[in-house]
Amino acid sequence: MPAADTGASTTMDADAVTVPAPDSRMTPGGPGYRRMSLALFLAGVATFALLYSTQALLPLVSRDFGVTASAASWTVSGATGALALFVLPMSALSERFGRRTLMTASLAVAVTVGLLVPFAPSLGSLIVLRAVQGAALAGLPASATAYLAEEVRPKALVTAIGLFVAGNSVGGMSGRIITGWVAQEWGWRVAVGTVGVIAVACAVAFRLLLPAPKHFTAGSLRPRVLARTVRDHLANPLLRRLYAIGALFMTVFGGVYTVIGYRLTEAPFGLPQGIIGSIFLVYLVGTVSASTAGRLVGRLGRRGALYLAGGTTTAGLLLSVAPSLPVVLLGLVLITAGFFAGHAVASSAVSHTAKEGRAQASALYQSAYYIGSSTGSTLGAVAFHAAGWAGTVGMGVLAVVGVVVITLFGSRAARIAARREPVPAH
Repeated sequence: MPAADTGASTTMDADAVTVPAPDSRMTPGGPGYRRMSLALFLAGVATFALLYSTQALLPLVSRDFGVTASAASWTVSGATGALALFVLPMSALSERFGRRTLMTASLAVAVTVGLLVPFAPSLGSLIVLRAVQGAALAGLPASATAYLAEEVRPKALVTAIGLFVAGNSVGGMSGRIITGWVAQEWGWRVAVGTVGVIAVACAVAFRLLLPAPKHFTAGSLRPRVLARTVRDHLANPLLRRLYAIGALFMTVFGGVYTVIGYRLTEAPFGLPQGIIGSIFLVYLVGTVSASTAGRLVGRLGRRGALYLAGGTTTAGLLLSVAPSLPVVLLGLVLITAGFFAGHAVASSAVSHTAKEGRAQASALYQSAYYIGSSTGSTLGAVAFHAAGWAGTVGMGVLAVVGVVVITLFGSRAARIAARREPVPAH
């Protein structure tokens, strides 16, 4: 028998050829990707529309309850602060019960509370309802990014997360515009009720559209396991820097958009509530900058993209000091573009960096992010009360300086690590 006919030859050929298993995760243009993108886009719309439903209405809330800007700002800070506190426990529940299940439950509770908010009899009860709403919404951000990290191919991850962030920007924009015009005619209570009804429609569409997860593996709810995962993430220097960057960017954004309504109602502008709500059309710029963050990172690298986002935000802050409405609007455009680009870059970097416990890694980022929002809303209002718009801008510039310093430190750490790596032998 010829040697070629022996079984040994056949075995050797079979062992030499290894066919990799096909990657069944979603990719742009592939099955389920458009449905997934639209579903999470709508979830982002509902999340931001509900979370910031009172932000553009703060002058009316102040007038209705007879309170200061800093007191009324707690209707925003209470919601974002509660979200920051509950996002980590919610992420643990998503590890056990699944991303889609938790996101659905969170939206259901949040929209139900949203329909109760218009009936709050006092500022205190309004803040409590908003805090409950924020706690419910905590199930969305970390679960959504973890879902994407598991179900989308790595090369498409930044773009997919950018689309979710774009949904956030559309929700924030449309919610504020709608509430502005509705409130001008029928008051702030009808305005926030309208947002609640829109969020119900988004929640139903989200549940019908989102594909069932195929790559989710249930984790443990044991506190010791959760604590170890969180400790490991916090021990990672890169993740710590990304968390701080997200918090600082959101401090700027939260402060600016909490106070801008007060500034534009005062001299020299004196704008009506409907026009002030329309100012939030600049969020469309954030939709574009977030959805193109992947290409930006491809050209400049992650740190280069963060430098550009920080510089753009600073330029916008400085322009917004001018007493000219067109220049203020240009400033808001730059602030919005810089913030959403920086947020998309940092949040996608977290999902890429964390190899295990992605929901917890994303939850820690979201917690830092919304702590920044809550802090920015409160400090921005306090600074405005103490020093006017210039005080709010000064707070924002300091936060951006923090982003640049942290990014510079990361660049230096990367260079040191590269020098320490052994040179491969030739």
